Amino acid sequence: MTLFLALIIVAIGLGIAGVAVKGLFYLLIIGILVFLANLVLGGIRIGRRRGPRAAR
Repeated sequence: MTLFLALIIVAIGLGIAGVAVKGLFYLLIIGILVFLANLVLGGIRIGRRRGPRAAR
C-alpha cells in the first residue's frame, strides 16, 4: 500500500512539473504512464486477494 501511495505522489509531482516548466512536457507523459501503471498493478493486487470461491 505504501508503494501504491508513493507512486501516486511521484506521478502527481511529475505531472505538475511537466505542466509548470516549459519544455518539460515529457515529464507530464512520464507521470501519466506511472499513474496508469500504478492503477494496473493495484488492480492485479486486488484480483489476487480474492480467495477460492465457494462451490455452489
